[in-house]
Amino acid sequence: MGGYQKKYLPIFFCVAVALGIYIGSQFNYSNNPTNILGGNSKKEKLNRLIDYIDYEYVDPINTDSIVEVTVNGILENLDPHSVYIPPSELQQVNESMKGDFVGIGISFYNFKDSIAVIQAIPGGPSEKVGIRGGDRIVAADGQALTGAIVADDSITNQLKGQANTKVVLKVKRPGIKDLLDFTVTRSVVPLKSVDASYMATDTLGYIKINRFAESTPQEFEKAILSLKRKGAKELILDLRGNPGGYISAAEQIADQFLEEDKLILFTKNKTGKIENAYATDAGEFEQGNVYVLINENSASASEIVAGALQDNDRGIIVGRRSFGKGLVQREMELGDGSAVRLTIARYYTPTGRSIQRPYADGNKAYYEDYLSRYKNGEMQSVDSITVADSLRYVTPGGKVVYGGGGIIPDVFIPKDTNYEKEAITYALRAGYMSRFIFELIEKRRPYYNSLSLEAFTEEVAISDLNIQGFVDYMNLRNLKIRVKDYKNDLKCYLKAVMAQQLFGNTVFEKLINDEDAAIQKIIVLSRNE
Repeated sequence: MGGYQKKYLPIFFCVAVALGIYIGSQFNYSNNPTNILGGNSKKEKLNRLIDYIDYEYVDPINTDSIVEVTVNGILENLDPHSVYIPPSELQQVNESMKGDFVGIGISFYNFKDSIAVIQAIPGGPSEKVGIRGGDRIVAADGQALTGAIVADDSITNQLKGQANTKVVLKVKRPGIKDLLDFTVTRSVVPLKSVDASYMATDTLGYIKINRFAESTPQEFEKAILSLKRKGAKELILDLRGNPGGYISAAEQIADQFLEEDKLILFTKNKTGKIENAYATDAGEFEQGNVYVLINENSASASEIVAGALQDNDRGIIVGRRSFGKGLVQREMELGDGSAVRLTIARYYTPTGRSIQRPYADGNKAYYEDYLSRYKNGEMQSVDSITVADSLRYVTPGGKVVYGGGGIIPDVFIPKDTNYEKEAITYALRAGYMSRFIFELIEKRRPYYNSLSLEAFTEEVAISDLNIQGFVDYMNLRNLKIRVKDYKNDLKCYLKAVMAQQLFGNTVFEKLINDEDAAIQKIIVLSRNE
């Protein structure tokens, strides 16, 4: 809620890309008789050095910061996905992966020295009492939440709290003179990992998953059952930009499509111990075509699902080569509210391939591989992807697949790397469009809040004047954007963002996908089956 919600989920996507897939169980070494640091002269040396600095160094120094630098330095010498999470970030990261948090359930902006509600989360405590988009929260339990205090992220502490506790909010609503009072009971608010679910055609369903959280399997099953009732015989599973998450969630999603006893993946640790994961008889979509959408930002758990379906000849993988992460992490507490996610195993797809790309050249080179894909032409042509014949595998159905760095799609969709298109897409994903549209809606808030989805679809159009307004908005922020060949795309995106703020993510994704080359390609494939 609050500061958590105002940034939406991208912060957690970035963290998840760094962490990749991990097992959720935590270890506490305090019960170990020798402790994790006992009986090892090298570890004792590190402890002794920190103690010397703490007690003897000439100037005052924060040894906690030294410890964090040391921990990060150690992990950087392991692999790119073994990472340290400081106490200040661990709660937010864990809330994201758990799939819920305790709060009042709003997304908001700090807007003109006030807290402006973008949207009350559907089903959340604020929506239940009638708070809606455009409302300004000016006080909580008698404490003003306006002016300079709004710039402080600690403001969320005034809105967050324990479950079942109450907070009294004073709200200024556009068009109403007097302040409104709302008593909101804080409760568990879901952080949805299924962004959208709708029928793309009469028989083709669509589901988008943004990460693999603890709640993802339940969200997905609810969505797939709903689509089946609406007539879905085929499915698009959109994993583009999905950075991963829990390995167990990935296994359960793959299980929905695979027949009983089909291998989903296997893991191997440092001792060579192998653990296999098989599908059960609980799948809800074991028949009918499945089209899995991936791109260069689909990682770890996304690759497990794509790899399991590809290797079992179950799905058609569409898009571009995925990130290339085949390592498994386990989260371990460090005793001070921080944690480390340490790589403990490698995972392999059913044919036996590892899709982990090399990281011997260091973390910087590892994460800059994205740029090399641009340079070698891979974003425009599947023929530019370099594969090693030694990493060649064959599925039971005779399809040739490769290990060594991501999942290569069965149907390639080139990336539009035109500067104008890239700039528009960046403005969308970075949140600039969202902020601009919020301010646009604010100018006629009562009208927009009164619209039904049907009326919005028919009445609202993004004008050329709105387009120029957005260009000017970006220029004021020293972000030059050119609109010539992609004006229709920009109009589509701006209307989709407006729909998102008024009606939610599903309408947003549906409008965006109406202009999406990959979605349109799948619709053609579906009709030709």
